Amino acid sequence: MSEAGPARAARAVVAALVALLCLDYLGWHLTRLSPAAATLACVVGLAPWVYVAPSLWRGERRRYAIATLLTAPYLGYGVMEFLANRGARAWALGLALLSVVLFVALIGYLRLSRPAAAAPSARTAP
Repeated sequence: MSEAGPARAARAVVAALVALLCLDYLGWHLTRLSPAAATLACVVGLAPWVYVAPSLWRGERRRYAIATLLTAPYLGYGVMEFLANRGARAWALGLALLSVVLFVALIGYLRLSRPAAAAPSARTAP
């Protein structure tokens, strides 16, 4: 089955946003933690995205639905750090905004790539 142009473009946007989210998370932790702690935080924090990334690249709709749930912890973490940690506000705001934009892009892909519904048939009265 060939994928439509808008769905393919949405898939590329999602891939770019996942990369940006991971880079923001990685950069934030590398600047404020020791190398060992940053490595551990990044391995634990980015493992879910590493797991679903190949499926997202292939366009598997079920993984896109699961990935929408993966954005919630990053949003919560970004908002919490934005409110509580004055020194990390730029990184935290970036993480929160990227997670919201990624969520919208994931939903957009799911809407664009859904299978066409069968046309309703008219029932004839007996």
